[in-house]
Amino acid sequence: MEPMRQKQRVLLVDGYNMLHRARSGWAKGDNPIVFNFFRSFRATVDKFSPDLVYFILEGRPVQRLEQMTEYKANREHHDRDDFIRQRRLIISLLKERFPVRVVRHPHFECDDVLAGLALVTHAEDDVIVISSDTDFYQLLSAERSLELYNPVKKEFIDPPPYDYVAWKALRGDATDNIRGIRGIGNKRAEALVTNPEAMAQFLEHEPHRAAYERNLGLIRFHTLSDEQFSELERNKPRVDWEELRRLFDEMKFFSITNPRSWSKFTLTFDRLEKQAETN
Repeated sequence: MEPMRQKQRVLLVDGYNMLHRARSGWAKGDNPIVFNFFRSFRATVDKFSPDLVYFILEGRPVQRLEQMTEYKANREHHDRDDFIRQRRLIISLLKERFPVRVVRHPHFECDDVLAGLALVTHAEDDVIVISSDTDFYQLLSAERSLELYNPVKKEFIDPPPYDYVAWKALRGDATDNIRGIRGIGNKRAEALVTNPEAMAQFLEHEPHRAAYERNLGLIRFHTLSDEQFSELERNKPRVDWEELRRLFDEMKFFSITNPRSWSKFTLTFDRLEKQAETN
């Protein structure tokens, strides 16, 4: 008889969400985003004391782009703050120097991979999702031990009192360039999804139904097959705190690398390092 697997506390970090938040902060020097990121990342891991941490990156949303070529086409990107270079450096350090599981699928968004990790891979574990992205509200309807923490509001999010995916499919999502149904705002969308009879009547109109079903396909998380999960890009970190400290010293992150702070920094990741050695 196999021994019962011990439940773990798993942190699932929306990678680009955290990376973009590091663009704002008071740090100076040549790598302020890198500094802001690792200060925030350590604080997050320290706050929740997980056994495992996943840092999930974005792939190209192939299925959604096939469904709607203008998906997310409205997003503006700039590199005035040297974000691209610093983002690459952060990801490289996480992959190579930290006891963190950095994962990415080339053909799926972070949201889909994260949902699969939360609902399938770690279905028996205590999961905390770290993101300010409201798309993850749909995970809160799962009947399992899962929490969503918004690092901007600094609070756990309560489940919406209605079908969030249906609500969003009605009103659309401007951040992802998903058009809502004409005449539907937040209040009317809530009124419809909480009244099955009114919803059914509304969707009898073919243009309404077509737009609603299109939006459902764009908003609802896609399920990765076992084969697709096996295609995840994964890192094999080689934890070397002295080398990392040397790199941080070169970047003049002295408020991290001074003896007292460095001891706290490495202590935060000790349990993760032990897990990395056994998995």
